[in-house]
Amino acid sequence: MYTRILVAVDGSNTSRRAFDNALNLAGKLGATLRAFYAVENTPMYFDAPGYDPSILRNRLVEQGKELTAELSAAMRERGVSGDILVGEASSLDDVPTLVLRAAAEFNADLIVMGTHGRRGMQRLILGSVAERCVRQSTFPVLLIPSAASGGEAGRPTQA
Repeated sequence: MYTRILVAVDGSNTSRRAFDNALNLAGKLGATLRAFYAVENTPMYFDAPGYDPSILRNRLVEQGKELTAELSAAMRERGVSGDILVGEASSLDDVPTLVLRAAAEFNADLIVMGTHGRRGMQRLILGSVAERCVRQSTFPVLLIPSAASGGEAGRPTQA
């Protein structure tokens, strides 16, 4: 059914659950898995005295390298083929745009992502990468809620 799965990761517990679900699915289906990590640069546009945006950016790049090693090892351990790709958001290309572009370039059959399930003001202020991807995607998107436990009660929802 699905032969090429892209999973968006950001280091959060929610994205780790999404990765675990994508890894299980890829293992069962014999699919190729690509994990995609985006360095988010949005906070780097603050114009405050003494603010050095390179510190945050460098830490996010380092986190991407750490995730690459960790996720690659998990894929090898489970015998799942694939890779990890790191992209960098800019003022022109935000994270949802990068995720969808990465899925298109990978020729993905499915995008898997975690969702925090924010509502109201939190969603308005913080936005939702998952929501924008679902709305703009031409691919099926499997959302893994942050409350998912991985058991029967934590079944993923497909959008």
